[in-house]
Amino acid sequence: MKSIKTLAILVAASIFSMSAIAQEKADIVDIAAGSPDHTTLVAAVKAADLVETLKSAGPFTVFAPTNAAFDKLPKGTVETLLKPENKSKLAGILTYHVVAGNLDAAAVLDAIKKGMGKVVVTTVAGGKLTATLVNGKVVLTDENGGSATVTTADLKASNGVIHVIDAVLLPK
Repeated sequence: MKSIKTLAILVAASIFSMSAIAQEKADIVDIAAGSPDHTTLVAAVKAADLVETLKSAGPFTVFAPTNAAFDKLPKGTVETLLKPENKSKLAGILTYHVVAGNLDAAAVLDAIKKGMGKVVVTTVAGGKLTATLVNGKVVLTDENGGSATVTTADLKASNGVIHVIDAVLLPK
């Protein structure tokens, strides 16, 4: 009986380890594509021809708006941005959600602390995002004064990290 329990524990541990390894080998695009809350983001990444970029070595930190975040935009905005003639504008908005490097939650919180309550990061698009701590949560503010709260942090990918946010940030 003891050996059956031991075998069951070893099998469970092996399955857990394989799952963790598979998760770690998944890149940013794979993780987003596996999330039912990020179908709009994935469609936008495809429409903007950013799949290969976000599958590359990186590392990248992606602030990933949920479907609900995209739904907060004025009616018709997403559909308009997904049109081929708006590919450049869409790419600019999406890369405004990406920072070069691997900024996990601990690094962001440390930078906010060292910055006396805020840190400004430069996005891949060349714009700025300001990160602050509000009621214990990281809030990102774009150059227009719009803000998004990090709702889930540290989704680790093979080429960086994803932080889920509740709004779409817009460049100037």
